[in-house]
Amino acid sequence: MTATPQPGSDGIVGDDAATDALDVAIRASRSWLRSLPTRDVSATADVDQVTATLSRPFPSEPTPAPEVIRELVAAAESGLVATPSGRYFGWVRGGVLDSALAADWLTAAWDQNASLLVGSPAGAAAERVAAEWLKEALDLPRESGVGFVTGGMMATFTCLAAARGEVLARVGWDVEADGLAGAPEVAVFAGAERHVTVDIALRYLGLGNRRTRIIPADHQGRIDAGALEVALARDERERPGRPRLVVLQAGNVHSGAFDPERALAVAQQYGAWVHVDGAFGLWAAASPAHAHLVAGLRTADSLATDAHKTLNVPYDSGFAIVRDAAALHRAMGADAAYLIQDSRPDPFARTPEFSRRARGFAVWAALRELGARGLREMVEGFAAHAQRFAAELGALEGVTVLNDVVYTQVCVAFRDDAETDALAAALMAEGTTWMTPSTWRGRRVLRVSVSNARTTPDDVTRAIATLTRVLGELRG
Repeated sequence: MTATPQPGSDGIVGDDAATDALDVAIRASRSWLRSLPTRDVSATADVDQVTATLSRPFPSEPTPAPEVIRELVAAAESGLVATPSGRYFGWVRGGVLDSALAADWLTAAWDQNASLLVGSPAGAAAERVAAEWLKEALDLPRESGVGFVTGGMMATFTCLAAARGEVLARVGWDVEADGLAGAPEVAVFAGAERHVTVDIALRYLGLGNRRTRIIPADHQGRIDAGALEVALARDERERPGRPRLVVLQAGNVHSGAFDPERALAVAQQYGAWVHVDGAFGLWAAASPAHAHLVAGLRTADSLATDAHKTLNVPYDSGFAIVRDAAALHRAMGADAAYLIQDSRPDPFARTPEFSRRARGFAVWAALRELGARGLREMVEGFAAHAQRFAAELGALEGVTVLNDVVYTQVCVAFRDDAETDALAAALMAEGTTWMTPSTWRGRRVLRVSVSNARTTPDDVTRAIATLTRVLGELRG
């Protein structure tokens, strides 16, 4: 009988043939990471080219795992966008901290299903500690329940599910038991510049996008608190005590602007559940220089944020934060005879999933690596880079910065929409940096989103120099 290999004091079992594929993956990963400071950000092949390289008849026989990984690396390399590069400023996508990346590798290797306490005590413990650290770092109500979900959209879905259940329960309706058919109408109020994922979450919850009361936004995308008060007052006159949800935002996707604190106070005055979409902006709370932006919003009934944006953990990570943890458990929890449960809520009682990866390991590692000072300096560094982009791009001829740069977003317009689109396309083709086009306030814009811990002052210098050169070439 062969003895089972025992781990050493560091928890690592000795090498054997089964690790060969991992060795290939580790070497490829290190090569990729080492290439980031110098490689182009853009992919050099499109989806059809990569598909052609990967495609072959379904094999009739097994293939050795190391060979499979070598084939995958060779085929995928040309189709990879260097999202972790310090010169990537597209959409709002963070990089990956070293400890979070390593912890994510371990997460896959450990292969823990983080849904049950007994199913993975380690996975549950990592989430428990990381949730407490998160609430401390962002100065959130300590009694809040925290669900570890895939990202900002599912965080909003989860929070609004808890909100829907609670506001209906206040008027005597159990939506978890009786559904929406015949239920009192839930009135939803949201700003004109809400993120599209809010609409998707409402749609998933059966609340219907056409029923949302759209409140005007100002020139920076902030909800008009006065208009919200008028709308809520009218609704109260027409349907006193009606169940209400108000959705606010911390960090407009174009301007980075934050809804005013007064909007939350007005909503609470009319008994509404207030949800805050803080996908990237909620992290301003970690910086004393920016905490005023979210001062009042942190006391909302629920908040959604990403970890794979500002916190720089790998993808598939976000937080649904609900001040009334019991409301979260009622909306997401379940009982089944085959589950091993006790009196303590299992992790799946805070998320829409039963089976999922143990997201807490990477989050715990990121917060442990950064600490309060590192998190503060990272957030302040993002904001400082954004200020520099705004100052230097805004000084170019025929270039206008359209937003007040209060956080990490910069929206730049050029002489006309055609020039903006041509520049965006030319930058992506050139490859040194990546910035994404959009439409805001009736104009085509180039968005610069700073949320990567790898971004250095030199990366910003190279990005600005490249944009300046490409713009000059376009103008002839």
